[in-house]
Amino acid sequence: MEPVETRYAPAHRLALRHLVGTLAQGGTDPTIRRDADGWWLTMRLATGTATVLLTEGADGVRARAWGDGAAEAVAGVPDLLGRRDDLAGFEPGRHPVVARLHHETPGLRLTRTGRVLAALVPSVLGQKVTGIEAKAAWRILVTRHGEPAPGPAPLGMRVVPTAAVWRRIPSWEWHRAGVGPQRSDTLMRVFAVADGLERGAVLSSTEAGRRLRTVVGIGPWTVAETVQRSHGDPDAVSVGDLHLCKRVGTALIGRRVDDDGMLELLEPWRGHRQRVVRLIEAAGIGYERHGPRLAIPEHRTR
Repeated sequence: MEPVETRYAPAHRLALRHLVGTLAQGGTDPTIRRDADGWWLTMRLATGTATVLLTEGADGVRARAWGDGAAEAVAGVPDLLGRRDDLAGFEPGRHPVVARLHHETPGLRLTRTGRVLAALVPSVLGQKVTGIEAKAAWRILVTRHGEPAPGPAPLGMRVVPTAAVWRRIPSWEWHRAGVGPQRSDTLMRVFAVADGLERGAVLSSTEAGRRLRTVVGIGPWTVAETVQRSHGDPDAVSVGDLHLCKRVGTALIGRRVDDDGMLELLEPWRGHRQRVVRLIEAAGIGYERHGPRLAIPEHRTR
């Protein structure tokens, strides 16, 4: 199977770890893999499934794709690598930490996958559970019910299931993957209207988010987590995240804050608040934690 190829070489620097790396659901994600050849991704597109290999070089990023959806996948590579990410109006100099992080991370751009469902499902799986639990559920379900990746993909890679396949997963398999009935029921409602939600990829992130909110069980956090990836929204902040507000507060004023405090700190960059968050995350800025993790009831909409 001969690959479809392209090369993307923008004037600015790129770092795939800041682009593709943010899409991976941990190091065991069966849809994304990094090895000596580069970054491997699997996709389900309108024209079929595809495996894409992205390789960084001095003259840009080389993209090769295999499968029925290869041509469509290659056509989407520039958006995937931040072509539509517009820094106009972003003023990092409003805070010395943001200015420093922006200077130290020149390859950071915001990806736009154009695929709503692929971003939404792991976001719902992440509602009110630890990241470890959410990533394990994604790995188990996609590995068991996804299709083998086309082309010369690394062993074990899978393409996400279709909405129809997701709907047929029995309740005991959701339970075996550690997904409670609240999240699985939300996902069943998502899959029932999957085509309409997927069409939101060509709409603004605001309108796509409005569509997502019509599904019972999807709240502001899930919407933000989705449109950050599907639309490359530079302003969508994941309000309701247990750790994010504390990281932002620690980075900008040296102490933990709550969600309201985080939004107040990010307000000077309205329009680019998610960009500031990404700079903080890329730098690995954390916060001091005390005491055991609190269990959060899964029934609360996120």
